[in-house]
Amino acid sequence: MPHWQFSPVNASDSTVRVFVNERAVDVARGATVAQLVETFDRELGTLVAAAAAYVTDGTGRTVDAADPVHEAGGVYRVIVGGRRGPPALTKEMLRRWPKVELHVHLDGSLRPETMLELARAQNVRLPADTPDALRQALWGGRATSLEDYLTRYDVTLSIMQRADALERIAREFVIDAAREHVRYVEVRYSPLLHRPALSLTQAIESVLQGLARGAQQSGNSIRYGLIVCAIRTLPPATADELVAAAVQYTNAGLVGFDLAGAERGHPPDLFRAAFERAARGGLHTTCHAGEAAGPDSIRASLDVCGVERIGHGTHLGEDASLMERVVARGIPLEMCLTSNAHTHSVPSVAAHPFARYLAAGVRACLNTDGRLVDGVSLTDEYFLAHSVLGVSATDLKRTILNAAESAFLPEYERVALVSRIEADLERV
Repeated sequence: MPHWQFSPVNASDSTVRVFVNERAVDVARGATVAQLVETFDRELGTLVAAAAAYVTDGTGRTVDAADPVHEAGGVYRVIVGGRRGPPALTKEMLRRWPKVELHVHLDGSLRPETMLELARAQNVRLPADTPDALRQALWGGRATSLEDYLTRYDVTLSIMQRADALERIAREFVIDAAREHVRYVEVRYSPLLHRPALSLTQAIESVLQGLARGAQQSGNSIRYGLIVCAIRTLPPATADELVAAAVQYTNAGLVGFDLAGAERGHPPDLFRAAFERAARGGLHTTCHAGEAAGPDSIRASLDVCGVERIGHGTHLGEDASLMERVVARGIPLEMCLTSNAHTHSVPSVAAHPFARYLAAGVRACLNTDGRLVDGVSLTDEYFLAHSVLGVSATDLKRTILNAAESAFLPEYERVALVSRIEADLERV
């Protein structure tokens, strides 16, 4: 969410003064309630954005976080469900921790400022013309379903149909992740969604070049891997084409193959051949499953497609025997708290099963899914796990190591990554 400046002076015509938890706050006239809370307290703003907290007016009635603030003198209260006193770890503490991210979509993680520049250069019309308004327009918190949520990606993809745009977006993504002390990141996207403007080869090479340049500009403090996604709603033959192109880059940073898109009605079974070809070609495999569909989707991903990791897996706990298998085999779950609330895979962050799965022995890790679309950083996801779900500092460290141990890296490189993360965690 955008940050609005707090001013101790009287509000001007362009601002209004209201009260949040009995404290005066000046905010731009027309700002949303969510932006008001962000001005008041950034950490509370994160909780409201993730539906882990809600806002009431002076009479105790719940107000929509997307509503505008118009009148001066309004009274608001922020209610955080489940919090038992202030969290032991602040967001700034968690930002300094070394982290690993395995599930984040490049086309959901653009800088709004870059989107506006690229749109002007390409003569593409966007739903807003300022960075803050664009963040609001693309925010997944207003989505009514996974399918509705995915329509935000139509907007981001509209300015990602040129090689130079892809290169820049990938470069900036790595730089932004490195600033958050992410030591290793696996970022995914679908080259299929950049045709016919670009060939599959052009789409892959542009992103790989951008990732490499971003890592170099970050002083090589971050490593990366690229995962390409087939799309469920496209014919299975397109997945075969993608694999044929992708395996040519297994020694150049392309590490994995995934299946993404609308899950209901599009079982992974149809893409079995592509997964088998990817594995034979040296690519690791993961699959979006158990997000909008039930545990059968997870089972098919494992048993039919032979994947190594599961993207989301939110509904795993609905099948006790399957969960036992996942724990026994150490199959990683790439979980995304805020995104799952936005797609209605869970009712809210407070109802997310992440902490329960972690306690049951699932090798679960935390991820953003879409940094722009979901309005979160990886630090935000760790803060939510801690402040809303009650995950301890010890278990958060275990979560980071779960991610490092599940990275799509050669064994010796994975061991080195785990050792580096362990040493860095000891220092912080």
